[in-house]
Amino acid sequence: MIISVENISKFYGGNQVLKNVALTVEDSDRIGLIGINGCGKSTLLRIITGQEIPDKQPEPQEARISKSKNAAIGFLAQNSGLDGGNTITAEMTSVFRDLLEIVQRLEELRASNIPEEFAEEYSRKTAFFEANDGYLIDVKINKILSGMGFPPETRERVIRTLSGGERTRLALAKLLLENPSLLILDEPTNHLDFDTILWLEEYLRDYKGALLIVSHDRYFLDKLITSTCEIERGILRRFKGNYTAFAAQKEEFVTRQLKEYEAQQEEIAKLQDYIDRNLVRASTSNMAKSRRKQLEAMELIEKPVMFEKSAKIKFAYDRTPVKELLTVEDLKLVVGENNVLVDSVSFGLRRGEKLAVVGANGSGKSTLLRVIQGILPYSRGFLRWGDYVKTAYFEQANDYFNMDDTCMNAVHRLYPRMTELEVRSLLGSVRIVGENVYKKVGVISGGERAKLRFAIMMLERGNVLILDEPTNHLDIDTREVLESALFEFDGTIIFVSHDRYLLHRLGTRVLEIADNCVNFHDDFNNYIEARRQRKNIETPVGRDAPGAPKNDETKNTNYRTKEQRAAETKKRVRISELEAEIRRAEATIAELEAALADPEVCADYQLLGEKVELFEQEKKRLSELSDEWLLLSE
Repeated sequence: MIISVENISKFYGGNQVLKNVALTVEDSDRIGLIGINGCGKSTLLRIITGQEIPDKQPEPQEARISKSKNAAIGFLAQNSGLDGGNTITAEMTSVFRDLLEIVQRLEELRASNIPEEFAEEYSRKTAFFEANDGYLIDVKINKILSGMGFPPETRERVIRTLSGGERTRLALAKLLLENPSLLILDEPTNHLDFDTILWLEEYLRDYKGALLIVSHDRYFLDKLITSTCEIERGILRRFKGNYTAFAAQKEEFVTRQLKEYEAQQEEIAKLQDYIDRNLVRASTSNMAKSRRKQLEAMELIEKPVMFEKSAKIKFAYDRTPVKELLTVEDLKLVVGENNVLVDSVSFGLRRGEKLAVVGANGSGKSTLLRVIQGILPYSRGFLRWGDYVKTAYFEQANDYFNMDDTCMNAVHRLYPRMTELEVRSLLGSVRIVGENVYKKVGVISGGERAKLRFAIMMLERGNVLILDEPTNHLDIDTREVLESALFEFDGTIIFVSHDRYLLHRLGTRVLEIADNCVNFHDDFNNYIEARRQRKNIETPVGRDAPGAPKNDETKNTNYRTKEQRAAETKKRVRISELEAEIRRAEATIAELEAALADPEVCADYQLLGEKVELFEQEKKRLSELSDEWLLLSE
């Protein structure tokens, strides 16, 4: 057991978000924590990590939190906790401060030829350093930074110069290096590009500790978790299996609970009817009183939350545009003076198509959406929309809103002729209800801001929807509502997303931005297969290389030259050689460790010094071999 919580309750403003919650996390648990926005997921995480305390309750309902003595809990919080003055490398290296201090002490002892009184300390510190993989520090840092999207040329950047998304990724990278017993991740994929999400999935699948993950990414949950905890009406229930298994079990649970609820309501009605008819009669009064006591003692079954969608979103338009909707020719996208995002992009878009735009963070996806709408300029090329096109734009950055407006005012500002009742009805359709309609836009959650924007888009009635990460910050129920609305929309959609479920279900064509170039794929599955094949090619032919195939020829990612096949064979041979050398080095190190622990060797300072020097040389060699093996394997 790593941590256990019992009887956890929490009120906010008279609203109980957690009701006697109990949760135990064992050493090997893989738990997904789900629930609608505002249900209490983040509150529970803050209580588990000690950032917040549960409400006090009388015995025997007193809150209890038990934690294993040696357990370390790592939490990816909103505030990254990074040192803004550090470089990326320095911040990652700080994780291994204790081991690096041992290195410094060992060097001091070696410089003084390891005096007799320090021989035991030297042996003990060396064993600790070895047991904690001290010689693999650089390998670990390089592996995780590369996986999290920080190539070597970026690692001397000062943290305060990083964007918010980059800081979040770096904070996650640091947390992975710390390797806590329990890793708690709150929406870890929100600021990650597609490659990084895939890498993180693979890394976490082999993670030795326990995982507690809050995520709206169903693919991510399905790959990683083995049990699902749902918070609903303040109550936490745990189900075995991943998200897909949970969905089936939840439906069965709701069906069963509804039957029990209806049966109990029928019994209550019969008891109440008997009481009403017989309480005043002398002959039957005692029996009626007995029924009333039975009714009062009955533990009521709550009516379950039915499988009704949490919002109602439907996009419609008034006028059908022309068939040839958009023409883009040789468009060059540049940020600043010299930063070329896309050298040349050409494509045509026809009415009714659903074009998915994918690529790494910073590759130019959002810029492309802004350029085709005329929000940003382009430095070269041709761009033309067909007749009768009306766009509706979902912008990821929330720049669309005045954060001091209330939700009501945000709609009234654009549609002043709408009555208050009409605005409330519109907001209610996306589940912004009650007093929330008078909350300022800057105060409501990211998911609620997204739903507010969808409400306004329904009023705009665009026949072309342009969407930049529309599912970010949405709970799973609202994601499913939005996906259904987009799937049923018979107009045209251009969308940027990292949501693989949405990409798979909606995209009829995929535009990929990579290495300042554009590739097209027939659908999401073809895009995934093309990526997989590209990664298997050690030295792919570049577009600008002499003799490289152009345009459509570059789509044939199965093509390999004789030189490429020879290089790949050479790489496999070298990997086998490295594995053999690593085994020999490890065997030699084990022999030297045994010698260093031998009292006779320790008594001979000259021999001890020779063994220590050999030990250090072999360790350095092992580190170099491991680095080369890791580089070739990746």
